[in-house]
Amino acid sequence: MHPRDSAIPKIIPDLQRAVRTALEEDIGSGDITAQLVPADRSARARVTTREDCILSGRAWVEEVFQQLDAELKLHWYFADGDRITANTVVLELEGNARAMLTGERTALNFLQTLSGTATTAAEFAAQAAGTEVKILDTRKTIPGLRSAQKYAVLCGGCYNHRIGLYDAFLIKENHIAAAGGIDTAVARARALNPEALVEIEVESIEELQQALKSGADVIMLDEFNDSETRTALSLAKGRAKIEISGSVDRDRIEQLGALEVDYISSGSLTKHLRAIDLSLRIDL
Repeated sequence: MHPRDSAIPKIIPDLQRAVRTALEEDIGSGDITAQLVPADRSARARVTTREDCILSGRAWVEEVFQQLDAELKLHWYFADGDRITANTVVLELEGNARAMLTGERTALNFLQTLSGTATTAAEFAAQAAGTEVKILDTRKTIPGLRSAQKYAVLCGGCYNHRIGLYDAFLIKENHIAAAGGIDTAVARARALNPEALVEIEVESIEELQQALKSGADVIMLDEFNDSETRTALSLAKGRAKIEISGSVDRDRIEQLGALEVDYISSGSLTKHLRAIDLSLRIDL
């Protein structure tokens, strides 16, 4: 089973909330324009992509129309994670015209944003092809769409870092300073939640050695050059995983993969996306 498939059941409550909120902000007291159409008018519609993309967001589109009119029928021609070429029909709908018109923008907003995220992730994944490095997302997501974008990252072939502040420790410079040092911070993390992954960000080889001694699971190298990275990898081998973050563009991924780092994390997967150009056209 692909990780994207196992992710959906876990995020259904969040998915329903996100769709409900999106519909409420758009519809407000009622869709006055849709009321121009007779209430019992039936129609067919099709959603077409105007550019190449990786599809993501089917469940969000389905939830939009489920909340508006459960009798609407949706027929998808592609699955999430599929690569689609421009000017291809992705989805056809059949049912109440008012419901289609009211849900059009919200459904497309989800689909274009998540497909944009997946497409960006696929570009990063392609750069890592042939290496063992895993590309991770971050918490730099659109507010309210954390789980949705992280799902889309999976559709594009990359991987999820921690979901939020609750499921793993990521100890950075300010945490280290406030906690009283690397050893103290890691020891407290282990005492608070022995099962949680502990990752620590370091800025020097000296800090790396402290993090290794403390027993951190993953060590993030902040702005290390290639020589320092090689040293870090040699010291950490068999003791901790190494993650690279900060100022990593797609051209740099292959180089870092060749160094055999374990992970590269990039906020660009979710914050620098460009929404995919989609259109919905109704045939009465």
